[in-house]
Amino acid sequence: MRYIAQITVATAALALSAQSAAAEFKLNVIHINDLHSRIESISRFNGTCDSESEAEGKCFGGVARVATKIAELRDSLSAAGENYIVLDAGDQFQGSLMYTTYKGAAEAEFMEKIGFDAMAVGNHEFDDGPPALAEFIDKVSFPVVSGNLDLSGSELLRERIMDHVVLEVGGEKIGIVSAVATDTNETSSPGPNVVFHDEITSLTEDVAALEAAGVNKIIALTHVGLPADMRIAASVAGLDAVVGGHSHTYLSATDPDAAGQYPTWVDGPGGNSVPIVQAFAYSKYVGHLVLEFDADGALLGAEGDTLVLDASVEPSPDIVARVAELAGPIEELKSRVVASAESMVQGDRSVCRVEECAMGNLVADAMLESVSDQGAVIAIQNGGGLRASFNGGEITMGDVLGVLPFQNTLATFEATGQTIIDALENGVSQVEEVKGRFPQVSGLQYTWDLSVAPNEGRIQDVLVMSGGEWVGIDPEAVYSVVTNNYVRQGGDGYKMFADAENAYDYGPNLEEVVAGYLAANSPYVPYTDGRIARK
Repeated sequence: MRYIAQITVATAALALSAQSAAAEFKLNVIHINDLHSRIESISRFNGTCDSESEAEGKCFGGVARVATKIAELRDSLSAAGENYIVLDAGDQFQGSLMYTTYKGAAEAEFMEKIGFDAMAVGNHEFDDGPPALAEFIDKVSFPVVSGNLDLSGSELLRERIMDHVVLEVGGEKIGIVSAVATDTNETSSPGPNVVFHDEITSLTEDVAALEAAGVNKIIALTHVGLPADMRIAASVAGLDAVVGGHSHTYLSATDPDAAGQYPTWVDGPGGNSVPIVQAFAYSKYVGHLVLEFDADGALLGAEGDTLVLDASVEPSPDIVARVAELAGPIEELKSRVVASAESMVQGDRSVCRVEECAMGNLVADAMLESVSDQGAVIAIQNGGGLRASFNGGEITMGDVLGVLPFQNTLATFEATGQTIIDALENGVSQVEEVKGRFPQVSGLQYTWDLSVAPNEGRIQDVLVMSGGEWVGIDPEAVYSVVTNNYVRQGGDGYKMFADAENAYDYGPNLEEVVAGYLAANSPYVPYTDGRIARK
């Protein structure tokens, strides 16, 4: 362990008698996760909302609504004499032009204005390497936490990111432990000096350290995804609740269409039940979890819900004004119309990370066409690189950047047919967890079987276009391939591409390639054609 920091959180005093205070403690946990730089309000497709839709009451979220809702909760809880903390489960970075332009400074500014008590490190906080994360941490006053990182080799981060913290609330100590997904070195750019350890082992050690310090109320603030959170809750003794992120899971106590119940309960290793919560993503919801403890710190119960930030939530005027000020320099770029689409182009993660999707076809087709004169015959785009859908009608450069916010460049290389098969096998290896490695393709057709274990032959058939016909891929033949530089360099588990022959990673930016392709094919007609099939 590096060190433990104790932070006093300003909360309302308990409006309880001394006798009842000794017998019971209630804590309100207000939380968000995976905001992904949705500083401005969002559409129902999770991209940036336009002013016309905002005026019509069709927009959601944005930091101005997040600020309003959290302030409302704080005010009502303070008036009732209740205790609260405000937590962020990671991934403030990456996803809009606000991040592309300001590289975390805008996110830090608004988190400070809203007032958070702790934040977990998300995988995308490493997208611009440790320097950008260090600059962000220096701009915020709350602790940034992740307990499964070995930062001994990182001079930039080892004194900035905490293993765990203690928040003092209403006279009680609340321990916060944390972990980030161990595949972050594949999904982001932490560099060689940040080492990731097993989440369960690390969290177990941090809980033990807190308990040894006399802390008996402990929350895991994680960025590992709901399936991993459930494993953590079942394995780590001493946890009272898990507040998670990473999988963008919408949990609700009231919405039958949600992915699960809020909270979701898991039996812990000591026979206790542990509540797990998550609040989707992109600033659309704020979660409100209420925990009740007995005098010994044992959890008595938990309840709450996700609160939708729709047009009924009035955005904070001060923050709206500041957002507009920051948006000014990039508004001209965002508003430039590049093409139109005849109908909505589906780019939702719930589709593009598990099956063929229209946005995947668009991007992969654009990539392949842009380098077809160089001999490329196969394009592979990771589904996790697609971050939004297009509405039907006009498509602006801002819309394109909302789908492709990572400033990836085109990368070309050569690979054998067997390497392509291995890559596809990797791509479908984590579909159950809706991971971003799912392969959207062009110039290929493939069939996969979910009933087969991961990396044990899920890929059943692979066809490649040759001479105007689909033919079986030749494992020994060498093919010219195009992808993005992130995948080519081994991101999302595509390590088989990292040492590829004749690799060139410095092509044009992917968003420019897609914008040009759309312009040349406007109005664009979205489609799927069965190039990806599941048995």
